[in-house]
Amino acid sequence: MLRTRFTETFGVEHPIVQGGMMWVGRAELVAAVANAGGLGFITALTQPTPDDLRTEIARTRELTDKPFGVNLTILPSINPPPYEEYARAIIESGIKIVETAGSNPEPFLPAYREAGVKVLHKCTSVRHALKAQKIGVDGVSIDGFECAGHPGEDDVPGLVLIPAATRVLDIPVIASGGIADARGLVAALALGADGVNMGTRFLCTAESSIDQKVKEQIVANSERDTQLIFRTLGNTARVADNAISRKVVEIEKAGGTFEDVRELVSGARGRKVFEEGDLDAGIWSTGLAQGLIEDIPTCAVLVERMVREAEELITGQLAGLVAR
Repeated sequence: MLRTRFTETFGVEHPIVQGGMMWVGRAELVAAVANAGGLGFITALTQPTPDDLRTEIARTRELTDKPFGVNLTILPSINPPPYEEYARAIIESGIKIVETAGSNPEPFLPAYREAGVKVLHKCTSVRHALKAQKIGVDGVSIDGFECAGHPGEDDVPGLVLIPAATRVLDIPVIASGGIADARGLVAALALGADGVNMGTRFLCTAESSIDQKVKEQIVANSERDTQLIFRTLGNTARVADNAISRKVVEIEKAGGTFEDVRELVSGARGRKVFEEGDLDAGIWSTGLAQGLIEDIPTCAVLVERMVREAEELITGQLAGLVAR
């Protein structure tokens, strides 16, 4: 049993988190992670309406009696979703753990606090993590440059970012980016983190709802098979290397604007990849950790294996390095 400040604060068995992933954080995956002793997050905005989110939370409760949470990512948008209504649905459904990301979560914190909800905020820099601590979140997930999705614009990898954050923060810190196995978990703990967050690794599990062809492509890919898009737009995103992401990078390098790539990067096209297995239908997020993934296990097998091998590393191989 690996007990950390994170497991104690958030009330879970193992220091392993499945963060929110658009089109992926659904009841079956979240419940499987929870039943395995980790902390899974439903992705609120995957659900079309706040009432649909309420239904998804109820479905998850039918599949597990263990703790799970909801991710609510807040991003600038021409036609923003009704974020306040989603937050209300989370609170009224009795959820006690929320993962926030994107914009500053401070406007939502009073309501969460009043409802006894603990907040884990995703950050890509030490300065943002310190701000999150100052406004009163209960923990932060710090994303290194290796991560899928948006790694920020500082390009600092986890080996530096994690200890830089943990040496100045007083709240629990979850390490994210480039982690897929027990070695990553042990390394994160050694760097001062209280647990790990994995996206790509949980994307490639039996309970993940994405098409089998996408999972098999993740297994086949190496750590070199990603692209960084939106670099020239100041909104970098790490996605899988495919015909579409290469085209986006090409357009950007030629001086293109977001309008020139808008249709290529639409969420509807990315959703088609996950749901239909058409690997070149659109862009889809995957991190460098895909180079470490060799199988498609159940969440139970994955979590049990990680914890067991981590304990073996700590008490065996690493302990044996100490001269007696």
